[in-house]
Amino acid sequence: MKANKNIQRFVEPGVVLHLLLLVIFAAASMMYKLYYLAAIEGAAVLILIIYTFIVKRKKAKQLAVYIEGVKYDADNAKNNTLINFPLPIAVFKMDDSQIIWGNDHFFEMCGDRCSKLDASLTDVVPDFSGKWLMEGKNLYPGLIEINGRKYQIHGKIIRSDEKDESSAFMGISYFVDVTEYDDIRLEYENSRIVPGIVVVDNIEELFKNQTDRIRNDIIEGIEDKLQQWCADNRAVLRRFDRDRYLVVFEKRYMRKMKEEKFPIVEQMHEVESPSGVNASISIGFGEDAADMVEGVQFAEMGVELALSRGGDQVVIKNKLSFEFFGGRGIEVEKRTKVKSRVMANTLAELIRDSSQILVMGHKYADLDAVGAAVGVCCLARKCGVKANIVIDLEKNASKLLLEKIRSTEEYKDIFIAPQDAMLMADGHTLLVVVDTNRPEQVEDKDLMNACNRVAVVDHHRVAATYIQNAALGFIEPYASSACELMTEILQEVAEESDILRIEAEAMLAGIVLDTKSFSIRTGERTFDAASYLRRIGADTSEVKKLFQSDMDATIARYKILQSAKLYRELAIATPADPQNRVVAAQAADELLNISGVTASIVVAPDGNGGSFASARSIGELNVQILMEKLGGGGNRSAAAVQFNDISAGEAAQRVYKAIDEYLG
Repeated sequence: MKANKNIQRFVEPGVVLHLLLLVIFAAASMMYKLYYLAAIEGAAVLILIIYTFIVKRKKAKQLAVYIEGVKYDADNAKNNTLINFPLPIAVFKMDDSQIIWGNDHFFEMCGDRCSKLDASLTDVVPDFSGKWLMEGKNLYPGLIEINGRKYQIHGKIIRSDEKDESSAFMGISYFVDVTEYDDIRLEYENSRIVPGIVVVDNIEELFKNQTDRIRNDIIEGIEDKLQQWCADNRAVLRRFDRDRYLVVFEKRYMRKMKEEKFPIVEQMHEVESPSGVNASISIGFGEDAADMVEGVQFAEMGVELALSRGGDQVVIKNKLSFEFFGGRGIEVEKRTKVKSRVMANTLAELIRDSSQILVMGHKYADLDAVGAAVGVCCLARKCGVKANIVIDLEKNASKLLLEKIRSTEEYKDIFIAPQDAMLMADGHTLLVVVDTNRPEQVEDKDLMNACNRVAVVDHHRVAATYIQNAALGFIEPYASSACELMTEILQEVAEESDILRIEAEAMLAGIVLDTKSFSIRTGERTFDAASYLRRIGADTSEVKKLFQSDMDATIARYKILQSAKLYRELAIATPADPQNRVVAAQAADELLNISGVTASIVVAPDGNGGSFASARSIGELNVQILMEKLGGGGNRSAAAVQFNDISAGEAAQRVYKAIDEYLG
């Protein structure tokens, strides 16, 4: 407003007051009949008006000349600013990224990548497009490298004078050289400290019946391997316990070790005791931690998870997840009677301190899950606490066993649906999860989240997702089955007379199922558990009847076998029709009878819009690792995965890809 008034005063001469006074005097002269004087005053007014008009036009012309000069100077300054701007600038078409204009700094930055005529930004930045500008962003995602320098691109959309809509919008981009800044950032990230903890898995087996001199030689052999590994990666190694080491190195070496899949794990097998036992190690790393304390905590979590998965592997823990490497070796049994006794007494104490017990296995419960659940009910009855088994009576793989158990007086009202269990649960309820340690695989995840106290009894290796903060975790990947673990628990805290015959047969059926009639994953403790169950009344012929299938299931199984094909020493069956999970698992077992086949996989539709895969192994191929790559789990010799909303054909392609990645 003030500027407008100044211009107005500049344009209009200050004669308005004079004209007003002359008009007043002329009017007064007419009133007093002084006509000559009035005529003279009127002529003066007329002359003054003409003068004012002439002066006003002259001033307007002068103002126009002034404004034109100012505008010229502003345009000239603007043009000079763009041309001489210290950053590279480019104006380009939004539709094809063709460069319309660029300053000298831009073409100096490009060098030989583009010329000043008919050039495109894609010549400088491959796959460049203005999509990020159209999305309302002012910063290009990521950095680009041009002639050895790193640039950050800023930009905005501007409108042109073109009438063609396709050319109506242009993009203008500014290139900021951030090479030194990004190099500092990378150096900071690469030089961050990554702590690790190394544990010798089988130190007791290596030292067993050996002299002190031999033991020292074994330790020296292990440390030589570790020192060489640390020297190759410029790491620091310190032993802080008999079988534990702290290793510290920079993050820059982590990528290389991941690509090589940590060969130190396999190299450690070269250290052998005189009795023929090969050394094995587990390593936990803490990556991307906020500080050294958190990094060591991550490393401890990683190595404990590695040990719970059977050892002989590397687990990397970061803020979000776990990464697994190795773990292909055959698991060596390390359980002791002492641990089983401690776990049995702890579980019994938890049961006594609870108002009620809820037992839950995995979805589509098999004989091992049901047998272990029955074992928990037996222990609860011994402790005088009511127990219920949470299971879907329609969707399970144990219908014959369930029918037999439910006909027993003690189990008439034991089995309940997840919805009923949710209504029964209170603050003092103990939920015992058997035959799985993964929250997404339990019969009802909402029930698990609703219970404050959870105990886990399982024989599967712990995966990246596992039930955390459990009041008790009896997870032994060396055991053949969850029923074997529950049998050991009952041996410690119950009398033989406390166990019903049907309970013994249910637990023996679980062991027979997971060991494939004692042919795989069978150790000394497995036979001890089976002989104990046989001694207290389990009838093997009755157990055998639980594995019988009807004619339709038998025909379906052989149809699955007809669809099998050999692929890299694996037998893979891909039936087109929806299959029962039990039948598919039985077919996978039978495929292992083919000569030269070390593993088998059945991929089939589930009848609900998805598909599943059931895998078995009798060789070195670890099907748990294979199924974990696809989001499933299990153990070394038996594993499975569920594919929701994925066809069997696509699932099969994923299985083939996982096999290729595993075998290399």
